[in-house]
Amino acid sequence: MPHTRRAILSLLAAAPLRVTAQGIASRGVRPAPRGKPSGIPFDAKFTDVAKAAGLRGVVVYGEIDRKTYILETVGCGAAFLDYDNDGWLDILVLSGTRLAGSDATNRLYRNNRDGTFSDVTEKAGLHRTGWASAVTVGDYNNDGFDDLFITSYGQNVLYRNNGNGTFTDVTKEAGLLHDSPRWSSGCAFLDYDRNGLLDLFVGSYVDLDLKATPLPGREPYCNWNGIAVHCGPRGLPTGAPRLYRNNGDGTFTDVSVSSGVAKATGSYMMTAVAADFDNDGWPDIYVACDSTPSFLFRNNHDGTFTETGLFQGVALSEDGNPQAGMGLGIGDYNLDGSLDILKTHFSDDTSILFRNDGKGAFDAVTAPAGLAVETRFVGWGAGMADLDNDGWPDLMIATGGVFPEVAQQLPRYPMETPRVVFRNVGNGRFEELIDEAGPGIAAPHCSRGCAFGDFDNDGDLDILVVNLNEAPSLLRNDVSGRNHWLKVKLVGVKSNRSAIGARVTARYGGRVQGQEVLSQTSFYSVNDFRLHFGLGAATRADLDVRWPNGGRESFAAVEAGRLIVIREGEGIIRREAFQRR
Repeated sequence: MPHTRRAILSLLAAAPLRVTAQGIASRGVRPAPRGKPSGIPFDAKFTDVAKAAGLRGVVVYGEIDRKTYILETVGCGAAFLDYDNDGWLDILVLSGTRLAGSDATNRLYRNNRDGTFSDVTEKAGLHRTGWASAVTVGDYNNDGFDDLFITSYGQNVLYRNNGNGTFTDVTKEAGLLHDSPRWSSGCAFLDYDRNGLLDLFVGSYVDLDLKATPLPGREPYCNWNGIAVHCGPRGLPTGAPRLYRNNGDGTFTDVSVSSGVAKATGSYMMTAVAADFDNDGWPDIYVACDSTPSFLFRNNHDGTFTETGLFQGVALSEDGNPQAGMGLGIGDYNLDGSLDILKTHFSDDTSILFRNDGKGAFDAVTAPAGLAVETRFVGWGAGMADLDNDGWPDLMIATGGVFPEVAQQLPRYPMETPRVVFRNVGNGRFEELIDEAGPGIAAPHCSRGCAFGDFDNDGDLDILVVNLNEAPSLLRNDVSGRNHWLKVKLVGVKSNRSAIGARVTARYGGRVQGQEVLSQTSFYSVNDFRLHFGLGAATRADLDVRWPNGGRESFAAVEAGRLIVIREGEGIIRREAFQRR
């Protein structure tokens, strides 16, 4: 990114941001003209198999036909995880409740290895009602089994995986209980000091007091296009970020002030991603913020962070405006080995694509990349992943409205909308697909979080999607054609066991792609920790692994069409061929 643009953005930081009376930021932009279709076949097709797979629990979140408070609209995330270490992805789906209460609960589904799942919530000890928000997954105690941390409006919860199919709530013992209710939001496990122990970042959306919050239409920020709606987020007090250091004995210490993250104020934090954005070997933290500047916490290598979002070009839109940042897709769309960012926003606005210059400075390339053609939908969960295994990461966005009152009066703002796929055509540009990507993409739902992973172990990426006030969707991907793929599972030894923060760089067919093990992405959700590389026509790939503690290992000519498991310091310990179904 040119230094002149950084200077311009720095000036914007000192100037008042352009805001409207409405509670949610939207730039009111019109869609760009659509170009001629490429005509290139898209070999991925998505079908919703959730009902047949046994994912039938309804995700309750507020009333259906009206929303009194913003708490009812935001929704929650989900996770693909292998909680029992059997090599098959299980599913965690969060849930909310209603203002008057309900018996809805977060749900854990165990993979039966035949395309179906069993609800094991009660057996696992995970029954919990309330307003769940986000989940992060990671082995915080390095015992070989991934644990769960779930944020909520109220109290957050840390679940220790007992290794026998059950979890124990250890929030109090870990020192993570707080004195009064909070609306915590995006969260991420990360090893910020590279000592082999997973620390924990927790964002906060709104400092919400329902008794003090105005009712719909009572204030200027409680309307949308002249229609009375719930209030916020603008006009409501913002929350505060927190960082907890892992003490290595099952407890955490709040280091928010000493680490510097507490200095970041004034934004409504949503999804949090811990990743090495500047390629210095240390994890940074990027937080999508709603209707306010987003945060990028740069790791200073000494236990502290500096918030540099504006300077690095990822705080605002390319024209210097805040956007309604909700979800984040992280990946290497242009195959230069660095992590780029897709951030989703409100309707009458575009999602934004940030291209990384390799040093952690970003340029917004939304329009030249072809994403500006779509402004109709409210975007939430997102992914930057190779859906058709052609070697180029694609984009997928889950969408859904927030104002049922507006949908009833203005049909162009419906609550239920289709998902969106932007297929990577390989030259820095994307092509929007909806119907062409299959019925699972085209079907309208009021969606929020989504997660990406290969639940049926057939060599392509499937998608789990949270739908509000209905059961989730499980979009099975059926890839045709002859493209190849490779999966990489990492096991830390000196590094944290989950290998969160590890970077794998794959070289195949003259291309190079970087991916990182992330503990949260999309919207409040967690993807499969097994990194998936589409390879196109290539049948082998050279792999470079950079472990979270900085150690490196390389593997030449790894054969495609299989999962390889790499243990830190021991190399490839297992190869497993998957069969396409």
